[in-house]
Amino acid sequence: MTVALRALVFAVALILAATTAYAESYTREELRIEMKDAGPRGLEALLVRPSAPGKYPLAIITHGAPRKPEERTRMTPWTSYPSALEFARRGWAVAVVMRRAYGDSDGTFSEGAGPCEKRDYTAGAKASAQDIRAAIAFLAKRPDIDGTRILSVGQSAGGMATVALTADPPPGLIGAISFAGGRGSKSDFVVCDEPSLIGAFRTFGKTSRLPMLWVYTANDHYFAPPLAAKFHAAFTSGGGKAQFIKAPPFGKDGHALFSANGIPQWTPYVDAWLTEQKLALREQPMDLPPLPAVTAPPQLNDIGREAFGKYLRAGQHKAFAVTKEGGFGYQTARRSLEEAKAEALRLCIGDKARDCRLVFIGDQPAP
Repeated sequence: MTVALRALVFAVALILAATTAYAESYTREELRIEMKDAGPRGLEALLVRPSAPGKYPLAIITHGAPRKPEERTRMTPWTSYPSALEFARRGWAVAVVMRRAYGDSDGTFSEGAGPCEKRDYTAGAKASAQDIRAAIAFLAKRPDIDGTRILSVGQSAGGMATVALTADPPPGLIGAISFAGGRGSKSDFVVCDEPSLIGAFRTFGKTSRLPMLWVYTANDHYFAPPLAAKFHAAFTSGGGKAQFIKAPPFGKDGHALFSANGIPQWTPYVDAWLTEQKLALREQPMDLPPLPAVTAPPQLNDIGREAFGKYLRAGQHKAFAVTKEGGFGYQTARRSLEEAKAEALRLCIGDKARDCRLVFIGDQPAP
């Protein structure tokens, strides 16, 4: 495909992208990001911003890496939709970007760091950062994006990619946030080649000078507090700037703090840091979009109704199943409705229920 033809394909894709004004407050747009090394289809992304016309500062959200390689293609940007919405509420245009070979992004996996006993984490993180860099370059050309004010936000492997990005920042990058940043978690509390991982943070700290926020929890099973503290010490020893927050425990594994359920805990850290860096865009966040006008299944108790509210807030490709007695199971942000329906029934039946049935598919009652 020629350069001109490829540019035309992406221009048409942008025009035809699924764009929706959500309750006249927010716009959600599924799009493809052009990147030479990501093949003809580029990177999968989801853009969320306030629906009012304007030129918005850009926040890029990038994901972690599952321990099982076969799970990469099952990932979807809709998983991060609730977190993206929190930044959009604060006045940002937010792009959730799937890196090469994750989700429906094209290209080959480029983040391999070698065998567990001897890792090159620096090269792997730099490869991840290239995908963020490509997304920034592509999105900064849009008329609704202010390419002079860009924030990178990453979780786990995406957090480390964000750290690597600050070591060689693209034009417009003004700050970065890393939630539980790191790589190489083989199993709970077991990390491949810790010295090399710490050394990678030291390397990035030698040239990184942008303000950063790092958040790790006291019960992170991937990168426990003592190891996270070593990351920070190594990074700042070379001049890197990172405000380090050791957050209280979150759930069963605090590595998942940057999620929909963690919003009440992590947003105060982000708000305080944005204010301190003079990056806060609004005095108060915009209201959340109203929930769809549907009634929760009547057999649900208080816990079930709370879960149903979270279900309605979640990204698309979702399903909710219940039993006559009020048991339930639901799945959201899947790659397809069929996958969501199967997973919702599986989770419901997992409670040894025999009468589980789907009652909602997406935001509509099941037929």
